[in-house]
Amino acid sequence: MFRMSCRPCTFLVSFLFVVTATAFASGATRGKGSADDKWRLVWSDEFNGPNGSMPDPSKWSIVKDGSGFGNHELEYYTDQPANVHLEKGNLVITARKEIYTGADGVTREYTSARLETAGHFQQEYGRYEARIKIPKGQGIWPAFWMLGSDIGTVGWPACGEIDIMENVGFEPSKIHGSLHGPQYSGDNPLTGAYTLPNHAALSDAFHVFAVEWEPQVIRFYVDNILYETQTVDSIPSHKHWAFDHPFFLLLNVAVGGQWPGDPDASTSFPTSMLVDYVRVYQLKQKPASNEAGKIGHRVQRGK
Repeated sequence: MFRMSCRPCTFLVSFLFVVTATAFASGATRGKGSADDKWRLVWSDEFNGPNGSMPDPSKWSIVKDGSGFGNHELEYYTDQPANVHLEKGNLVITARKEIYTGADGVTREYTSARLETAGHFQQEYGRYEARIKIPKGQGIWPAFWMLGSDIGTVGWPACGEIDIMENVGFEPSKIHGSLHGPQYSGDNPLTGAYTLPNHAALSDAFHVFAVEWEPQVIRFYVDNILYETQTVDSIPSHKHWAFDHPFFLLLNVAVGGQWPGDPDASTSFPTSMLVDYVRVYQLKQKPASNEAGKIGHRVQRGK
């Protein structure tokens, strides 16, 4: 299985959805936060285990893979404590420059970690949020994202992918939120971006990244500021809205790849992503069936 998001070019982002913080300077549109009466908490990880311990295995699986995930990534994902552990109430995912050979015989010059809730937790619709301090550096690619739980049956991108937060190191102030589905994936997803006020670096502080996913609509937030809305009408005509079934969560820090490019002499290692919490909510009132979202046809992936 390969990494599902491979947008290398920011010029492909539709101007309808690329929004900077300055666009909200007069009357920012703010989303209803997790404390709103609309939502109830149903799953979370606060990462409050002992320092040096591993993430809760009842909630997360740690991926061990150096395949490059279809994006020419340079890291080998491991379960080494140097790459993933808990520390001071945070999940710490660390990318390191080191030669590593996996059990499959693949050798890489970088290591990192990738976690997923597949087999432990999945949900259709809801508010999904995490408080994260991202790493920095050219060639560093942190992400908080989701995949359709039917990926093993229908493949990607028919399963759907929701990128709640992606950052590439050459854009230290900007995050991207995207949807991938059949015939709107890879270099051509439904996507938007948010830039911090005054072009502050995202790696300097924690920020809350979230989506609110309801039938026929997905809204993207940074620190409760709504910056992007995608609906069933966003996709090209007669294509399948791939967001009407359960998804699972992922956290990872990739190194290199088609979109971020390779690390260079300016990139400092090790570099870490800190995750304070991940929380998932459901609507207190069950949403109506998404019949409109089921219009169209599934398209088999081309790989």
